[in-house]
Order: sequence, then structure tokens, then C-alpha cells
Amino acid sequence: MIAVRCTVLVVAKAPVAGVAKTRLAASVGPEAAASLAAAALLDTLDAVRCAGVGTRVVALTGELDRAHRSEELRAMLEDFVVLPQRGAGLDQRLAAAHADAGAVADGPVLQIGMDTPQVTAELLLDSARRLTAPDVGGVLGLASDGGWWALGLSDPRQASFLLGVPMSRSDTGARTLADLRRAVDIVIELPVLTDVDTVDDLWPVAELQPSDSRFRRAVEDGHPAP
Repeated sequence: MIAVRCTVLVVAKAPVAGVAKTRLAASVGPEAAASLAAAALLDTLDAVRCAGVGTRVVALTGELDRAHRSEELRAMLEDFVVLPQRGAGLDQRLAAAHADAGAVADGPVLQIGMDTPQVTAELLLDSARRLTAPDVGGVLGLASDGGWWALGLSDPRQASFLLGVPMSRSDTGARTLADLRRAVDIVIELPVLTDVDTVDDLWPVAELQPSDSRFRRAVEDGHPAP
């Protein structure tokens, strides 16, 4: 059942050892980092699949055949429209992903990444409802590290405002919010979440998830509680 006519877009990288989560890999090793990334992506896709939105899109980069849990990921992705990422820098790839998702289905696009496996279907549905409220131009969910975890636009073509915004910095969220407010009239801020970027983020995020979640099980299996 469709609760909100909104496209949820997941921008993701195939969880390949040595390529995925390189900052995390510096502490836990490339295989463990890729395994955690795969679990996080599967939990994220599961939440999107259960959110009751109109269209589900994944903008994917990387070699899925080499990824951890590739068969599970392929099965999950059957419920999504999968598009290749395009562009050079992350700002270009995000702007292009919004435009491409907007071409799949008319209407607003809510974009998330794969670094917040604690996201729930309920939070995504609430975020989509906020985005589709009358006169709202955009929504933004800031991350505790200074970045952001979600960006929604009532007109996905306006994601061009991201071009030139510096990514993966402590001021990325603040810069994105300021530029978004210049691009659209009404902006709603979503709850702040923690991204999984380093080993110190593993347990704070895992503890927010149910005991049977993939990411929590992966953390419990390989990384003792502090």
C-alpha cells in the first residue's frame, strides 16, 4: 500500500573490500569494513522497502559481483529501480542521482545514503510526509559529524544547488543547509542521526537497532562492546 507518493532514493556503493568504508577499514580491516557496509546497506534497503512510498530507486556505483553478500543484495534490489551513478565528484553524483530519480517518477525525491542503518521505515515515511506537505521545498537531515544523512526536494531538478558544495567535511551539513535555504522557499529539518564512518560509531548506531538487524549482528559478532 502506497502511503505517500514520493520517491526514496538510496545513493550507494557496492560493499567491496578495499573500496567500501575506507576510514572504517583503517581500524577494522578492509574485509570487516566491507562486511559492515553490506549489513548497513541491506538494513537501509529493508527500511525503504517497508516505508510505503511510491517509488524506490538505488543509484549504485561499484562492482556488485565482488561485493560482500552480493546474492542478498541482488535479491533485495529486485524491489528497486537501479540506476548507475554518473558524474565525477560526490556533489555531481548526488545532483545527477536526484535528477535521474526524478525522471523515473514525477514528484518529490527523498535521498539517503547507506551509512545510517538505524533508519526506520517509520522515520522515512514521516520524512516523506514532511517533504510532500504543501509549500515545502526541501527537507534536510543533518548528521552528528557535521554532514547530512537525508536530503529531500519537492522538485529534484533543484538538486543542482549541490554542485560546488564541499563534501565529507565538518561543515558540509551547514553549507548544504544554507545553500538549500537559498534554493527553495521552505525547508524542514529532519532529526539528527549518526553516520557510521569510524569504529567509534559502530556501537552507538548498533544499539539503536533491534537485536535481529543485520548491522547490529555484524557489530556484535566482530566488535566487542566498549
